[in-house]
Amino acid sequence: MAKSIGGITYKTINGKRYAYYQWMEDGKQRSRRVKDEELPALLAEIEQRKAKKDASSLTKGLLLRDNGAAYFAGGALVTVTNGSAGQSFKTDVKLGVTLKNFSANVLQWKKRDGFERLRGYIYGPGNDRVFILYGLRRTGKTTLIRQLFGEMAPGDLAKAAFVQVNSRNSLADLNADLKILEGAGFKYVFIDEVTMLADFIEGAALFADVFASCGMKIVLSGTDSLGFVFSEDEQLYDRAEMLHTTFIPYREFERVLGLSGIDEYIQYGGTMSMGGREYNKDRFTFANVKSANEYVDSAIAKNIQHSLKCYQYEGHFRSLKSLYEAGELTNAINCIVEDINHRFTLDVLPRDFRSGDLSLSAKNLRRDRFHPTDILDRVDVVKVTARLMKRLDVKNRQEMSVAISQDHVREIREYLDLLDLTVDIDVENFGNFNQRERLTTISQPGLRYAQAKALIDSLLLDDAFRSCSLVERKSIAERILNEIKGRMMEEIVLLETKMARPDCHVFKLQFAVGEFDMVVANSEKATCEIYEIKHSEIVAKEQYRHLKDTKKCRDTEFRYGTIVSRNVIYRGASQVVDGINYLNVEEYLKSL
Repeated sequence: MAKSIGGITYKTINGKRYAYYQWMEDGKQRSRRVKDEELPALLAEIEQRKAKKDASSLTKGLLLRDNGAAYFAGGALVTVTNGSAGQSFKTDVKLGVTLKNFSANVLQWKKRDGFERLRGYIYGPGNDRVFILYGLRRTGKTTLIRQLFGEMAPGDLAKAAFVQVNSRNSLADLNADLKILEGAGFKYVFIDEVTMLADFIEGAALFADVFASCGMKIVLSGTDSLGFVFSEDEQLYDRAEMLHTTFIPYREFERVLGLSGIDEYIQYGGTMSMGGREYNKDRFTFANVKSANEYVDSAIAKNIQHSLKCYQYEGHFRSLKSLYEAGELTNAINCIVEDINHRFTLDVLPRDFRSGDLSLSAKNLRRDRFHPTDILDRVDVVKVTARLMKRLDVKNRQEMSVAISQDHVREIREYLDLLDLTVDIDVENFGNFNQRERLTTISQPGLRYAQAKALIDSLLLDDAFRSCSLVERKSIAERILNEIKGRMMEEIVLLETKMARPDCHVFKLQFAVGEFDMVVANSEKATCEIYEIKHSEIVAKEQYRHLKDTKKCRDTEFRYGTIVSRNVIYRGASQVVDGINYLNVEEYLKSL
């Protein structure tokens, strides 16, 4: 009795939708009603039977051995063992020994902390979920997958496939290829750049409902982080494990790349551009402002724009629609990222482009104890701003056809938060508990440093510096740069402490006079720790004068609980001075 695989059709009767299973048997078409509770299992069975049928034509006469090599070139399956070619695939797939070669160059590289979670998913019990490995460019996603291939036993590697999709592919193309792989017995499938599919967000449930539910382990990876966030909120809700690679703390930066020192992290932190101890600074993502701006444009701005374009059929742009239609959305995102890096307040953004670092540095140079100078007061701000804009490749408001509104700023910053690029730190005012401000930190310090360095380079080209000697110019530039590093070090400590201690409230506390750079308060235990953060290698009494202030400490304990430690985080050796814990910044960050 010959029976076809059949399929599911739907009928609407009296406003209610019913499913019917139809198949051919002995030359006759048959049909039966499908109950709601049996529909998912029947759909999965039909898909599996179709996959086996498709796979039979592909694998006929082809035996994939543990030590064999197979890969897809130009869409055709090619094996080294017998040289036969099979049915064309719509996506590019790597199999067998090709995967071993794919992993060869990264075997000696140190692994990121998230590697164990990825391995745990692959070799753990099935849970009908997919694993989403997502993050901005150059944060180690594909490297983690390649490292896993390098550790796989031959038997497991023979059941693994690495699928690469591009913008020309569709979800239907990928679905067809996955059916063939499933039918051929492949168990571990890694799909790279899956967010390139225009219909991924709307149809992502396919991976969990059809394939993961039948025992296949599926890892989805890609750079469009926002697209994964959208899919996890809808199609893959409660059916995905998420591993975000964007945030790279100092401890991983030092351990994986072999670079030590907070200043190195300030200059190059934020990406995993290189692996191992040998590196070339010119090849780092944030080695110069040009590469940093290209990164913002391709990895951040276009990430957001592409995800919004593919989400709800372009129906979720909200107020950003006007910028998108005018071709200004990417530029607006670039402008806001640069704005964050230069510590602008939101109400400054619609004005002409200028930098907050410049005026702050001018004030501090005038107050320098050893070499006071008013040189920055005599700088031609218009010319410097023009040069800075050219270097940063950001349009001035007058050059934009659509003005950036506060709604634009708010929505773009929401997406930057979802990308883990920006994290807000509370700034509390002891005199007015209801008055709370936000300090916006950026998780990729090298990006901010590169744009700040561009500001200094522009300053040194100003006519006002022509009367200064080379020694004086270098001294001024170094002073400004160290000032920027100091502020960045403070933000790095605040950010990493907040990320590492979710059970505590991490914030800055301001008084009428002075502040604590960081307070870590545990409301459950009614305790707190107070910190000063200094970009210095020396110990000085003035560094901890606020920590010794009786009234500040008494007021702090009244509101946040018993002070259990007083600390100064700095670049020198860890020690105790006058009852104050001096903590080396690198040691502190690695301990989190």
